[in-house]
Amino acid sequence: MSKNNLLFDFTVDKKTSTVFVNREFDADQPMVWDAFTKQEILDQWWAPQPWKSKTKYMNFEEGGRRFYAMVGPEGEEHWSIQDFTSISPKDNFQFKDAFADKDENINEQMPSAKWNLDFSEADGITTVKISIKHAKLEDLEMHIQMGFKEGFTATLNHLAKLLSSSK
Repeated sequence: MSKNNLLFDFTVDKKTSTVFVNREFDADQPMVWDAFTKQEILDQWWAPQPWKSKTKYMNFEEGGRRFYAMVGPEGEEHWSIQDFTSISPKDNFQFKDAFADKDENINEQMPSAKWNLDFSEADGITTVKISIKHAKLEDLEMHIQMGFKEGFTATLNHLAKLLSSSK
C-alpha cells in the first residue's frame, strides 16, 4: 500500500449512536500506542490547530484519569476528563469521556461517550480502530454539531504528520 493512501474512514451509525473512525498511520504500533497514551506526546496533537491540548494530570491505568484542557488561540479553556476503564497494553484501551469545568466537575448538560481504541500493525502501518458510543442519539448529534468530525479529522491528520516526522 502506498504511504500516501493511508486509510481514513469516519462513519456515523445513528442506530447505535456510535461513531466509528478507522485510521492508518505510517508508524509502528508501539510508536502509535505511545502517541495515544503518553501525556507529553498527546499534548502535541490532541487538539485541532490552532488549539492546544494541555494535560493537568494523567494516570494511564485502569481506574485512572486524564484531566486536560483544549486551549484556544485567545487562551480560552475547555476542560475534559477521560476515565480509563480498560487497558490491554499496545493493543486496546477504553475510556469514558466527559466535559468538565476547571475544578473537574463534570458538565452533565454536555454529551459524554465511551471510547474503544484498537491498535494493530501490518507491514509497518498501524491501524487504529476507534468506536465512540454515546448513550443516546441526541448526544451523538450534539457532538457532531459541535464540529467533532472536522476537529477530530484535523487532529488525526496532525498526528499522522507528527508520526512521520519522528520516524
